[in-house]
Amino acid sequence: MSGPPLAEGAAGQAGTGPAPSLWRNRDFNLLWTGQCLSDLGGAMVDLALPLLVLQQTGSPARAGLVGTAGLVTALVCRLPAGVLADRFDRRRLMIACDLLRLAVYALLGWAVVTGTAGLPVILAVVVSGAAATAVFSTAEHASVRNLVRLDQLTSAVARNEARTYGVSLAGPPLGGLLFGIGRALPFLGNALSFLLSLVAVCRIRRPLQEARERTAAAPAAGASAAEGLRFLLGHPFLRALLVIAAPLNMAFTGMIFAMTLALRRAGVAPYLVGVAGTIFAVGGLLGAFAAPALQRRLRLPVLITLLCWVTAALMAVSALLSHSVLAAVPLAAAVFLGPTANAALFGHQAAVTPDHLQGRVVSGVLLAAGSAAALAPALAGALLARWSPGPAMLVFPLLVTAAALTATLSKGIRTMPA
Repeated sequence: MSGPPLAEGAAGQAGTGPAPSLWRNRDFNLLWTGQCLSDLGGAMVDLALPLLVLQQTGSPARAGLVGTAGLVTALVCRLPAGVLADRFDRRRLMIACDLLRLAVYALLGWAVVTGTAGLPVILAVVVSGAAATAVFSTAEHASVRNLVRLDQLTSAVARNEARTYGVSLAGPPLGGLLFGIGRALPFLGNALSFLLSLVAVCRIRRPLQEARERTAAAPAAGASAAEGLRFLLGHPFLRALLVIAAPLNMAFTGMIFAMTLALRRAGVAPYLVGVAGTIFAVGGLLGAFAAPALQRRLRLPVLITLLCWVTAALMAVSALLSHSVLAAVPLAAAVFLGPTANAALFGHQAAVTPDHLQGRVVSGVLLAAGSAAALAPALAGALLARWSPGPAMLVFPLLVTAAALTATLSKGIRTMPA
């Protein structure tokens, strides 16, 4: 199946001369910087929310309920978010989402200050914020193709990967520090981050989607979502992307969760478990910076296949070292390779998907990957309850082996351009 013609905006940028650095792309940098700040606010809140619920209720189960509510909301909203991102103006959608998130987290901060932040208020904020984030992130993914040259899509995705790992390093410690100073500060800081994101989105000059043809009546939401899923499942590369992304996400999430439990079971001090988590994040951050260089040196089919097989082997080594903090080293090496795979796969996805379907295709891929990752902690817990850590954790490299076989045998991957 041949790729679609270039989007009008992207085609205008995809000249024959050397591409200017992404660091000189004003509009992309505005979007990227705004999301660095809002992601940092979100990472602070991810730590502060369970602490707040635990302090308010004294119940770890209720703290877990709040986290689960946000996760389930995000998954449920993924496909509708794709429809919205393709049907409406993406800039206005993102502005509306930032306004909603700004309002609800400012409200939560005020409720904490006034002592009225009960569990119903917290749940309402978490659910509405997660729904808005699902829509915003889908629209953001769909917009990147209109802000950068097609030959820079992989580098743009790698920059976004670096953002993710960077805030995962900085956000939780900052959230803990602010919560210790004043319980409302992480939530008010998150509200401020959405304000800054809102300003950044408003200052973007380029349109975030191609011009849409006016039709008498838009198709129903269900029919519109089905159109995106048909394209996703009908394209050889995108089908392969689904089969690769889901087990990879489940394996990484499951390995990190299982390793944390295995180290604590082995009597490793909590601060050393925290060091292991830092090693994972540093590996991903360094990998995100290295991704463009690796991608330039290897053809995409070779890159994806090699990374899947190497990741499976590194995870197997990590499983064999499960009683020691040294297990974090091969796993960090595997995490190092992850951003390169994501950049290559999602960069190519953006290039082969027509702009009017970007939101729905992205939402379908993210739903599959997110659902698999959401199941990983439960799977890891069940495996560790039945077997010792080494054999239990070997299940996850086997999942990556399935992804590697798909990358090796799939026509959709083998026929990717250089």
